[in-house]
Amino acid sequence: MTKARVNLISLPDTPWYHLINRCVRRAFLCGHDSFSGQSYEHRREWIEVRIRQLANVFAIDVAAYSVMSNHYHLVVRVNRELALSWSRDEVLAQWLKIFSGPELVTRYLAGDDLSEGQLLKLDEIVDEYRQRLFDISWFMRVLNESVARMANKEDGVKGRFWEGRFKSQALLDEAAILSVMAYVDLNPIRACMAEVPEDSDYTSLASRLHGCEGAYQAPQSMQMDEIKDQTRLPDYLHKINKLPVAALMPFDGAGNAHDAIPFSFVDYCELVECFGRAILPNKRGHIDQVQPKLCQRLGIDMQLLIDQAKTMLDSFGHAVGSVASLQVYSERHGKCFSKGSGLAKKLYKAA
Repeated sequence: MTKARVNLISLPDTPWYHLINRCVRRAFLCGHDSFSGQSYEHRREWIEVRIRQLANVFAIDVAAYSVMSNHYHLVVRVNRELALSWSRDEVLAQWLKIFSGPELVTRYLAGDDLSEGQLLKLDEIVDEYRQRLFDISWFMRVLNESVARMANKEDGVKGRFWEGRFKSQALLDEAAILSVMAYVDLNPIRACMAEVPEDSDYTSLASRLHGCEGAYQAPQSMQMDEIKDQTRLPDYLHKINKLPVAALMPFDGAGNAHDAIPFSFVDYCELVECFGRAILPNKRGHIDQVQPKLCQRLGIDMQLLIDQAKTMLDSFGHAVGSVASLQVYSERHGKCFSKGSGLAKKLYKAA
């Protein structure tokens, strides 16, 4: 049974989430369509750049992503504290990067004198915008709708581009964040689309590796020259297309930065390299006898992580984490059992 999104995105449980969306009928609408012989590879860049552009608007940090031929994965952290710290003017500035506001907002920004009642109404509007700016559903809505409109415009068709609403999994602890990020970054390798992480196009890890982590320079606007009659695209699309891309969430091995991934980038790459060599069927190599440092620190069974590489996230339900984390999550949501508890007991031994 489909669960209400409010029950799946629960910030008191965790600000970290794994998000997935698929093209309709799992068609290769973002890759090479072997049936028609047409290539839609450029749309993978659309999605990658759009993710990074929207991270410049929303209080949602992007930790990892991979854009495949017919679906994409995202690992994000909701930065609610940042959104709540924004002033009235800062909230309006963020919202108006994409959307237009009502006349009252236009008058306020123009410096008109507003009555006390009008200012109260303005603050109601600002509060609504603020809530939306750290809402994953709004982030995904803008991401998916903008890409769908561009694709349909390019094809000269109407109708669905995405299979349905996005799927989400709550990441309840550091072990879950680490294993899901590695899973996401290694998707192209697991699908035999690349041999090494640095050649995995349209992934966060490849972006970090090519950009010296944090200095990655992506296109500053979407390249849509091939789309005819761009004037008929919605106004907000033209505004998004002019946005610069945001930096990916930084790594912090010391654990001092609040708004950072709680591992060192070097240790993360070591884990990904070990994990990636293990699941690649056509590449020589073997698993090191020594466990990666992050696996030792977080108590992750590396061999089981490898064995479960293709099915791990399907083995869990709406949340990923240790047995203890899943128990707390279940109790908060009035459930007696969380899917994946058996795997969690084996996979996250020390947690």
